[in-house]
Amino acid sequence: MDLAQIRQQVMTGASAVSAKKATDVVVLEVGPLLGITDFFLLLSTANARQLKAAVEEAEHQLRTTHGRRPIGREGSPEAGWIVLDYGDFVIHAFTAVQREVYGLERLWSDAVRTEVDEAVEAR
Repeated sequence: MDLAQIRQQVMTGASAVSAKKATDVVVLEVGPLLGITDFFLLLSTANARQLKAAVEEAEHQLRTTHGRRPIGREGSPEAGWIVLDYGDFVIHAFTAVQREVYGLERLWSDAVRTEVDEAVEAR
């Protein structure tokens, strides 16, 4: 699958979580830095219930639109974080508090960053 197709799938996930009131939705292009995946989709929610709803909507939209299912899943709404691994991209969903704790944007500060609010509107 080429990078444009993967990016399109990531944006489908971004649109899905945004529709469920996720905030601070960001795509990091980590492929050149990491080598095992191309993109991280990061998002925050206000609470565990929103976290669950956002992740479920992303899974649903990626399955129905692109026929994709995660190859791995970790975390839980109660823990305040969920990771969905799709191989060529990974969705990192957090409550706002847990996102600060993990600080993935600080860890991957060299990655090309796309603010999804702007990118979703451009689609």
